[in-house]
Amino acid sequence: MLQAGEKRELTVVKETNFGVYLAEEEHSKDKVLLPKKEAETIKCGDKVSVFLYLDSSDRLIATRREPVLTIGNTAVLKVKDVTKIGAFLDWGLEKDLLLPFREQTGKVYPGEECLVALYQDKSSRLCATMRVYPYLKKNSPYHLNDEVSGRVYELSDNFGAFVAVDDCYSGLIPKREGTSGIKVGDRVHARVSGVKEDGKLDLSIRDKAYLQMDEDAEFVMQVIEEFDGVLPFSDKASPEVIQREFGLSKAAFKRAVGRLLKQGRIEITENRIRKLK
Repeated sequence: MLQAGEKRELTVVKETNFGVYLAEEEHSKDKVLLPKKEAETIKCGDKVSVFLYLDSSDRLIATRREPVLTIGNTAVLKVKDVTKIGAFLDWGLEKDLLLPFREQTGKVYPGEECLVALYQDKSSRLCATMRVYPYLKKNSPYHLNDEVSGRVYELSDNFGAFVAVDDCYSGLIPKREGTSGIKVGDRVHARVSGVKEDGKLDLSIRDKAYLQMDEDAEFVMQVIEEFDGVLPFSDKASPEVIQREFGLSKAAFKRAVGRLLKQGRIEITENRIRKLK
């Protein structure tokens, strides 16, 4: 059976004024049209490699053009237009690919690029989705402490920022890393902080703790100064408060405060952190 989204090698079984019909074998009832503009040099009996998709009238049609994206894979595509039903993406075929609003994990604009996967909706139409988690690979070549780059494709209040490393491998910047300033579509450079048993990567956009501490300490001091030298909470504040004010995990915040305390630049009371002159 011929289905949209497939790459197939088919045989020309019938010639017409508007193109040729292709099938798996000569007497098959399951045929698909290859339009005349792509069939001028072929004749009955020839084998042709084609991609199958639905045209603007939702009819199955063949093309010899090569799409950038096929079912089960991911690709970075450019947004050509945004309409009331969703965004349309350039994927190398005459008919642009629809990215429905419900499949967008962040707002997209014409001219931008976004990472998507290809799927079939309930009507067998091919559509794009930014929810690429199930389509990403888990067999990356990366190991602990390797430097990597990737694209943020989804944000979760519970887990953090989901990243497609090299636009194809599954990665996560955990919430504890401080992901408040990250947006869907951002390109990030990170360090592999862990490799799970299933191959997914844990990522850190921060240096190792002993390298990051001085930078965090200076940032915390800067925020204290913005509060006129008195922070209205101590290092016992909730992780949510610390994340909101500093974009740091509680552990990183406590390390930074400890460094400032050791340097004699602050004092800590029960519910305040005060800058020392």
